[in-house]
Amino acid sequence: MSTPTGFDELIHPATRLSVVALLATTEWADFAFIRDSLSLSDSALSKQLHTLEEAGYLEIHKEGGGRKRRTKVRLTDRGRTAFEGHVAALRAIVEGAGPTAATGPAATADDVPATAATGAAQRQQQRHAEAGR
Repeated sequence: MSTPTGFDELIHPATRLSVVALLATTEWADFAFIRDSLSLSDSALSKQLHTLEEAGYLEIHKEGGGRKRRTKVRLTDRGRTAFEGHVAALRAIVEGAGPTAATGPAATADDVPATAATGAAQRQQQRHAEAGR
């Protein structure tokens, strides 16, 4: 089986995929919000953000100084495109492995369950909306 077009090895590890999926649901997110939402340590999140920033997938903006320092993160257009391509590639893999791929009619997008990344993004949107109430 060949790797589908759009599959992104950089995004694929679970932690980075979770970070990118979370950021895909918002314009900007605070470092602390990402860290707490994904249950990561500061150092683990920093490492993943740095890797994604080096690839041009994220923009990191730091405000203030000292104890009042605030770090905000967003997906760049390149990062958003890479994420969307990766999700499409994952869907293609899942569709190709399903029982309908071998024996039945072609599955439609409505027949395919949400990927882990999409599910995480949807749960995160829900939490974010509840936090804003």
